[in-house]
Amino acid sequence: MIQWQEDITVYLHREPVDFRKAINGLSVIVQDTMSLSPFEKALFVFCNRKRTQLKVLYWDETGFALWQKRLERDKFKWPRHWDSDPVVIDHEQWQWLLRGFDITQLKPHKA
Repeated sequence: MIQWQEDITVYLHREPVDFRKAINGLSVIVQDTMSLSPFEKALFVFCNRKRTQLKVLYWDETGFALWQKRLERDKFKWPRHWDSDPVVIDHEQWQWLLRGFDITQLKPHKA
């Protein structure tokens, strides 16, 4: 698995997207729907309608990159009912999501 930097912002697009979209189509969603710049230091995460696949769009200072993960069984627990759009999650929640956990139910202990 790719090791993401811990200080990077992770944005989840709440609604499912058409997975025929590639870099250009997803960067338009980032700009127009999420009202963000696709060039910022961030991961922009999209899910398909069945919630079996993720696409991650990011800018790495030399160009755009697109990473995709498909589950063979089960579905991603996608946070559709959060108040914010886009949903912002931290590095730990991102790791939980990739491992199949429901990030709306997991909360770290308070210090």
